[in-house]
Amino acid sequence: MKRKTARELLADSFRELAGEMNVDRITVRAIVQNCGYSQATFYRQFKDKYDLIAWDYSRQVSGIMDRVGTDGYTWRQTLADGAVWFDAQREYLANLFLHTNGLDAFIRNMVETNYRHLRACVVRAMDGAEPDERMEMFMRVYCHGTVSLTCEWVLGKYRADVAQLAEVFENFLPAPLMKILI
Repeated sequence: MKRKTARELLADSFRELAGEMNVDRITVRAIVQNCGYSQATFYRQFKDKYDLIAWDYSRQVSGIMDRVGTDGYTWRQTLADGAVWFDAQREYLANLFLHTNGLDAFIRNMVETNYRHLRACVVRAMDGAEPDERMEMFMRVYCHGTVSLTCEWVLGKYRADVAQLAEVFENFLPAPLMKILI
């Protein structure tokens, strides 16, 4: 049985608290009291709660995107699983988007995290070859667009279901990336 790390337990504690109150009201003290750790333990793991949020998002995205190309797991499946994950996290993410001073930083982190994982998928699909500058720009535009759309979708601007969201993500994929990933 795999035991959870201190980071994972602190993230779980934060998520639990975020289900009960606005993110901007959650303190490091509340996070550690909720899971029985000390503030010193928290600060050995994270700089602040925003660092915890960024790490947790990256961990969640990694669990989905790192599977591309393994055991027949396709980019389409990644998009579908990503849409399902965003839907399952809708209340939590809306709390982050609406009740945090670090929203812009979190959105930039979402873009960078998604870009880093997308780039790794592209490199794997190209048998280890590095993408050229043009491909880098396509990946950046795609990540900026999908993160922006995801934020609006989470906040209720669009009423698409997860299958429709995944379809939009797939159809928005620039042609050069589509040739590699689909």
